[in-house]
Amino acid sequence: MVAALALSLGVGGVSCASSEEEPERKPYVGADEVCDGLFAGRLAGMIEDVTGHKVFSGAPNKMSDVVKALKAGYASGHMWAAGETLCRLSPKGAGPTDASGEVDFSMYHPSDLEDEAPSNDVKRYDMGKIATSGQGGASLYFECMTPKLQSSEQRPLRIAGGFSRGKSSVPDTPEHRDLKMIIVHAMSLMVSDELECENNAGLPETPVLTSGA
Repeated sequence: MVAALALSLGVGGVSCASSEEEPERKPYVGADEVCDGLFAGRLAGMIEDVTGHKVFSGAPNKMSDVVKALKAGYASGHMWAAGETLCRLSPKGAGPTDASGEVDFSMYHPSDLEDEAPSNDVKRYDMGKIATSGQGGASLYFECMTPKLQSSEQRPLRIAGGFSRGKSSVPDTPEHRDLKMIIVHAMSLMVSDELECENNAGLPETPVLTSGA
C-alpha cells in the first residue's frame, strides 16, 4: 500500500485534513515544504532536479479539492471532467507570465487513451492504462474502483494524473524522464489512497521504469 511507498521514498503522505486554524503560510519554502510537505523526503530532491529550482512559493496542498473534483466528475455521468491542481510549483523569482510546474488530476475520456500514440518524444512505461514522460512532464492514466463511488465496480473512475515541470532550462534526459514518472506515480498512489481505490487502482507500489509497448 501507500505506506510502503512512503517508507521507501520518504514521502510525506500529507493528509487532506486541515485544522480549524491553519498556521501562517511562509511566502517561500523549499521543495520539501511546498504544498504542506507533499514531496517531503527523496521526492523533494527529484523536484529540484527536474525543475531546476530549490525555492518555491508557499502553495497549499489541495488533496481535498482533487478528491472532491474527481467524485463530482464521476457523479455527473459525463465521459470526462476537469479536475483540480494538487500542487502548484511556482519558483521564487518567476515572472507573472512564466509557466509554473504543477501536479494535477482529472477524469479522462476513454478516447484519450487512443490519442496517446507512441512517439519518439516521450518514453512509455509499463504501468496503469498508459504512462508517459517527456521533456515537459509526465502523465499516468489509471482506473479506480472504490466503495466511495456507487457502481464503480461496473464503471470505474478514470483518472489522469499529470506532473509538469513548468519553465525550466534543465535538459531533457532519460534520467529526468524517469524522475518525472516517479513523481507522478507517487502522487497517483496518494490520490488512490484518499479515494480508497481497490488494489491501489492497479498501480504497483514501486514505480515500474521499464518501457511499455
